[in-house]
Amino acid sequence: MAKVIAIANQKGGVGKTTTAVNVAASMAATKRKVLLIDLDPQGNATMGSGVDKYDVDSTCYELLIEEKPVQDVVITETTGKYHLIAGNSDVTAAEIKLMEVFARELRLRNALEPVRNYYDYIFIDCPPSLSQLTVNAMAAADSVLVPMQCEYYALEGLTALMDTIKKLASVVNPELKIEGVLRTMYDPRNRLANDVSEQLKRHFGDQVYRTVIPRNVRLAEAPSFGAPAMYYDKSSTGAKAYLALAGEILRRRNKNLKKAS
Repeated sequence: MAKVIAIANQKGGVGKTTTAVNVAASMAATKRKVLLIDLDPQGNATMGSGVDKYDVDSTCYELLIEEKPVQDVVITETTGKYHLIAGNSDVTAAEIKLMEVFARELRLRNALEPVRNYYDYIFIDCPPSLSQLTVNAMAAADSVLVPMQCEYYALEGLTALMDTIKKLASVVNPELKIEGVLRTMYDPRNRLANDVSEQLKRHFGDQVYRTVIPRNVRLAEAPSFGAPAMYYDKSSTGAKAYLALAGEILRRRNKNLKKAS
């Protein structure tokens, strides 16, 4: 059964979409069946997957509002070799329409139920706000992956985000857990980055991934070519870091499955 991971942070510009696209591609490269859902109306994960957000037949709008099945809205050809449910400005309209429907926070969860046995991993790129779309993602997910920069306000913001996730979990999804905290855009020459990184490890312990995503030009360039970093420049440090992250996610899952059995 698929593990559903929401990639979320209320703060913008922390590498959330970069993480969604690259971890999906890296996981697909390990021969797992992967679905990426672009719940962000900006549609950046869609464009970063080599799909024109202005020229798609269906988006998350059709999935959430018209209740079309996943197989009718999914795009199977992407540069990252994963399946995609696209996002664009139509998703903003979906957010407004969701206010009018019954059990609105469970729309995504119910939509994914029939395909959870088909995929190994489902990643959800959330908008950088606590919206109905983010609530839907949290209700559908098994866990939340939190990308964050090691900068001055990051710890304060992360504490608030963790609190929000706990509150949401108590209301819409008691099973929701923190998948992990991912340090992004990391520059080891920066003293503040190192200080914040150490504080993170002290506060959150094993929840902080060992893998660190560096500041990397190739990683920043890849979206403009509509491809994950590993298909733009597989030798780049950014591409290698996301492959390492996929490996770490897989090892954690296997470890947890062994514990459960």
